[in-house]
Amino acid sequence: MNCPNCQGELRAGKTSYTVNRYGYHLIIDDVPALVCEQCQEPLFTEQAVRLVQQMIRTLDAGRQELSTIPVAA
Repeated sequence: MNCPNCQGELRAGKTSYTVNRYGYHLIIDDVPALVCEQCQEPLFTEQAVRLVQQMIRTLDAGRQELSTIPVAA
């Protein structure tokens, strides 16, 4: 299989997935992916994407709950 960006060869490997949103930054290391040998662009599996999306939804819900905590002066 070839990279959709540069047509380099894709190899099974692991990479980091980074999310910056809603006041938090998430870095997940060692996510399974096909990684281009030429440009290093990752192509994630459907299962990995589903799990990452589930993690993000959980963090979003926790972030919303955290924002409702009153702070006493």
